[in-house]
Amino acid sequence: MKPDQTNHPQRRWHQFWPWLMVLLVVVFVGAIRIRLLSMPLERDEGEYAYAGQLILQGIPPYELAYNMKFPGTYYLYALGMAFFGQTIAGVHLTLLVANAITIVLVFLLGRKLFGAVGGGVAAASFGVMSVSPAVFGMAAHANHFVLLFAVPATWLLWSAMETGRRRFLFAAGLLYGMAFLMKQQGIFFAVFGGLVLVGRSAAAGSVFAKSFYREASVFIAGTILPLAAFCVVCALGGDFRRFWFWTFTYAHWYATAVPLSEGWQHLCGHLRQSRDLSIGLWIFALAALPLGWWRCRPSILFAGLFWVCSFLATATGFYFRNHYFILLLPAMALLAGATVGLAPSFLNISKFPNVFKSLPLIAFALVLSWMIFYQARFFFQLSPPEVARSLYWMSPVEESVVAGEYLRQHSAPADRIAVIGSEPQIYFYANRKSATGYIYTYALMEEQPMAATMQREMIAEIESRAPLYLVYAPGLLSWLPNKNSSRDIFNWFDRYTKQDYEKEAVIGFDGHGTVTIAGEAGGTNAVREASLEVYRRR
Repeated sequence: MKPDQTNHPQRRWHQFWPWLMVLLVVVFVGAIRIRLLSMPLERDEGEYAYAGQLILQGIPPYELAYNMKFPGTYYLYALGMAFFGQTIAGVHLTLLVANAITIVLVFLLGRKLFGAVGGGVAAASFGVMSVSPAVFGMAAHANHFVLLFAVPATWLLWSAMETGRRRFLFAAGLLYGMAFLMKQQGIFFAVFGGLVLVGRSAAAGSVFAKSFYREASVFIAGTILPLAAFCVVCALGGDFRRFWFWTFTYAHWYATAVPLSEGWQHLCGHLRQSRDLSIGLWIFALAALPLGWWRCRPSILFAGLFWVCSFLATATGFYFRNHYFILLLPAMALLAGATVGLAPSFLNISKFPNVFKSLPLIAFALVLSWMIFYQARFFFQLSPPEVARSLYWMSPVEESVVAGEYLRQHSAPADRIAVIGSEPQIYFYANRKSATGYIYTYALMEEQPMAATMQREMIAEIESRAPLYLVYAPGLLSWLPNKNSSRDIFNWFDRYTKQDYEKEAVIGFDGHGTVTIAGEAGGTNAVREASLEVYRRR
C-alpha cells in the first residue's frame, strides 16, 4: 500500500504558498487604496459617479449626462455606491473590490497557463502596476471594470478549449460582451476570443465543419447579448436616439480624428515617461516568447495573442492616454509570469540546482521591489489631495470638492445647476441635477461638424432651465480649444451672466490650500489658473 502523499508538509506548502502570495498582493494594493480613499475624483470618475448617482435616482443614462462611453461602468458605479455610499470613498471602495477580484482572476489565469509560480508572479505584477500613477491606476477608470470581465472571460475561453464544453464558450462570450459594455475598447478582447476559436479550428482543419459554426454561434450569441439587452431597455424606457448618437456617431468621429503619425508620438511619449519604472517588466515579458516557444507553445501563443489584442485596445483612436494602458497590464503580467514559471526548466544544472532554479524568481523580486520603491512617494508619503494635485495639477480636482459642498449648502435639492466646462464631478459632489446634458465641453471645441450645433444646444438647454447656479471653469484643460474653435459659447456666457447672474465666489488653490473668495474680491489673480467661478441667478 502506497503512503498517502496528499498531506505531506512539503506538498501542502507548494499548494499553499501561491495563494499566500496573492493574499499579500491584495492586502498590499488594498492598503494603498485605503490610504488614498479620500483622493478627490478626477473628471472621468466624476462623470461615472454622476451618471451612477442619476441611475440610483431612477434617471437612465444619456438623459441628463451626454457622453460617448458605453453605460456599463455607470451601472457598476451605481451598484458600488448603493453599497458603499455616494461619496468619494464609496467610489474608491468600489474600485478596491473590483481590483482585488481582478488580481485573483489574473492569478487563476496565469496558473492555468504557466503554473502556480507563473500565476503568482502575474498577480504580483498586475497588482502593483494596477495602482501605479503611471497609468493613473488610483482612479476608478472604466478600464479597471473592463478587466473585471475580460480576465475571467479569458480563463473560461481556455477552459472551453481544454474541455470542449460549449457552455464555457457562451459564458466567455457573455463576459467579453460585458467588458465591451463597460467601454468600447473592450471589443478587442472579444476579437481575441474569436481569433482563438478560428486559430484552433484552422489548426485542426475544421474551419468549415458544423462543429466550428456551432461553437462560433454560441460564442457570438453570448458576446452580443449584453449590448443587445441594453439597447432594448434603452429603446423602451430611455433615449435611444441620444444613446446611439453619442456612443456610435460621435464616438466614431472621435476615434478617427487623430492621425497615425500623431498617435505614434503619443505612444513614444508614454513609453519615455514610464521607461524607468517598467523596463524590468518589459524584459521579463519579452523573455517569455522564446522560453514559451520551446516549452509551452500553445500557452505562449495564447498569451501573446492576448497581448496583441490588449495593445490594440489601448491604441483605439491613437490617443494612448495613460489610463488606457491599464488594459495591457494583465497580458504584460501573464508574460512576466511565463518567464519566471518556465525559466527554471532551462536552469537544470547539476551543481546547486535549487539555487539556479530560484534565480528567475529572485530577479523578479528585485524588479518588483524597484517598481514599488520608484513609486513609494505616491504609495506611502503623499496625502490624498497631494496625490491628486501631483497627477492633475492643472485641473481643479480639489476646488471641485469645495465647489460641490458650496452648492449643496446654498441650494435646495430641486435646484438645477450648470457647469460651464468639463468638470462633471461637481454635479456629483453637489448632488444636484444638471441644467444641461453637456457635462463635458471638449466636443464643443473640436474641429468636428457637430461642434457649433452642440454649442447652440447647450446654450438652449441652460437658458430654458434657468439654473440657480452656474460654475465656470476657465482653465484650458477644461476646454482644450484650438485656433479654429468657435468662441460663440464664451461670448454667450459673458452676455448671459452680465444680464441674469452675479459672481458669488471664486474657488481656487492659493499655494497653501483651496480657498473660497466671496464675490469679486481678489478675482482669480489670488488663485491658480485651475480655479472655479460661481455665479448665482439674480
